[in-house]
Amino acid sequence: YVMLLTLSPYTPRFRDRVSPPGVMIRPYLNGFTIAFSVSQPNTWQSYMDSMHHFLAAYDDKVQEEKNIECVPGQYFIQGGSDSEEKKACQFKRSLLQNCSGIEDPTFGYSKGQPCILLKMNRIIGYRPGAGVPVSVDCKVQKGNESYLRSVDFYPGNGTFDLMYYPYYGKFTHVNYTSPLVAMHFTDVQKNYLVPIQCCLNGKGIINNLNSDRFLGRIIFTLNIGK
Repeated sequence: YVMLLTLSPYTPRFRDRVSPPGVMIRPYLNGFTIAFSVSQPNTWQSYMDSMHHFLAAYDDKVQEEKNIECVPGQYFIQGGSDSEEKKACQFKRSLLQNCSGIEDPTFGYSKGQPCILLKMNRIIGYRPGAGVPVSVDCKVQKGNESYLRSVDFYPGNGTFDLMYYPYYGKFTHVNYTSPLVAMHFTDVQKNYLVPIQCCLNGKGIINNLNSDRFLGRIIFTLNIGK
């Protein structure tokens, strides 16, 4: 008990062996298969609802009220004591453009061109990419590569800007919203199970460990019916 009293609730004591980040996708409803038929709205309604619910915290007005505008391209290092509340950078859902749900509230599902959001797990003090933004790419994980013909990435070219790092923990970084990369699958083979692998790329990132399919990458299946 006495030893526990010496630990800080705000930050880990030892951070010299921080693990590389894992990743997760949204929507995530019933496992890692996203299956729907374009002509049957009831099959993609739940995906649409899940996306709107998840992105509510990223609404432009919410971000403008709670968070600040930061300088892109550099880490947002904040001094002060561990217990001092930290400021958070704005990540507005409008940055996701065609995958924001603003102009197209169905996130492309009504057209057979689904949007999927990728986020890195939060790690206190971690500075991904060693000064160079981490990027995302996607490909067919196994099978015919021509089944995935086109993917658009937002914002920009699909990178996690440095200004959203480091993360200082839930007790002091209370308004922090994780940056996202939206993947817009604009041309995927219909009526087939297409396994997709999306990876993080950058210095210090591990994305090829067979024993962990979520470390630096994620594998999911698209099954888009007409």
